[in-house]
Amino acid sequence: MKFKIDDKNKGRDITVYVVLRFLVILTMITQLLRGNYENVFMCILTLILFLIPTIIDKRLNIALPNALEIIILLFIFSAEILGEVQNFYGTFKHWDTMLHTINGFLCAAIGFSLIDILNRSEKFHSKMTPISVALVAFCFSMTVGVLWEFFEFGMDITFNTDMQKDRIIQTVSSVSLNPEGENKPVTIKNIKNTTIHYIENGEEKALTIADGYIDIGIRDTMKDLFVNFIGAVVFSIIGFLYIKDRDEYKFAEKFMPKLKKSKV
Repeated sequence: MKFKIDDKNKGRDITVYVVLRFLVILTMITQLLRGNYENVFMCILTLILFLIPTIIDKRLNIALPNALEIIILLFIFSAEILGEVQNFYGTFKHWDTMLHTINGFLCAAIGFSLIDILNRSEKFHSKMTPISVALVAFCFSMTVGVLWEFFEFGMDITFNTDMQKDRIIQTVSSVSLNPEGENKPVTIKNIKNTTIHYIENGEEKALTIADGYIDIGIRDTMKDLFVNFIGAVVFSIIGFLYIKDRDEYKFAEKFMPKLKKSKV
């Protein structure tokens, strides 16, 4: 791949790209030697995703700010290599929370940029107010977050993955536990363990879950959407202030893609 240094920061972008790509290839070789072919696939997928900034730049004629491009590359690396392959999701309790918060922020920035470009174009006669642009950016970010949770749920039920990470909880409140069948929830607190009986190869087996009851992804999904909400709100406020005073809040442009100017 050929790199063209446009400014003083482009060299730094290339360095980050090369270092991350080297780490991914090194990880892929290690996983291949260990026979972890699923992780090898994740590494290949990561290398493909690393091409996203280049595709956006060349095919869609959209310029990504240096800061945004680096964040995208680091985000992909953190999610796929560190999160999935190196199991940072399991090792670090708030790793997934951090990534979903960043995702909410970045998606709001992208949604904001799309509307701001149209809003400032002479081809569009109707202009949106600053609060309307910020609201659209927020809705765009939340829509992306919801669609991603749909994807996680679809992968879990189709391929028996666990993208919606399960949690061990100690309290359950459900109408299904009501012995009278009434629509009144029964609450069980201080659950010590749960035993699951199942059949495997015609033989009945039992699995005991220590320290509580397993929650099948519901809390993880709601937590992901909530932190996505926080990230989206933060940038929507920044975007609103940016439209009101573009010089005072110029730092917002570091996260906003822009349409390249046509060469005459």
